[in-house]
Amino acid sequence: MVAVTPLTRTGWLGVVALLCLAAGVALRLWWPSSRPALDCPPEEVRWKDGVARCEGGPPLTPAPAGAGLTVGLKLDLNRATEHELGLVPGIGPKLARELVSARGARGGFKSWDEVDDVPGVGGAKLEALRSAAEIR
Repeated sequence: MVAVTPLTRTGWLGVVALLCLAAGVALRLWWPSSRPALDCPPEEVRWKDGVARCEGGPPLTPAPAGAGLTVGLKLDLNRATEHELGLVPGIGPKLARELVSARGARGGFKSWDEVDDVPGVGGAKLEALRSAAEIR
């Protein structure tokens, strides 16, 4: 008969390390892919019943601003609401209010220079707006 000795601290540490390694391998196999869920350019994303799909043609329903920004769609700076502008990273509610007010006073923005003239818009915030919005 073989005598079984209890595990030492080093033995238990080895068991725990092997369990951690096995858990890491299992999680890697189970974890979702990092590939984008939509493999189409942002201008081809269409919304139907609140779900984004890759389809050409006219939009079925307007995309919610937050969801549209997430998939890479750009806001129309001359139509975006205060709330929608506040969703742009780096643009808070105060600056969003200033932008909507300045847009109303001017009858709409015609160039990015006009947007840059709004109090509170500096170089970094202008770049944030340019990446998330367009002037139509």
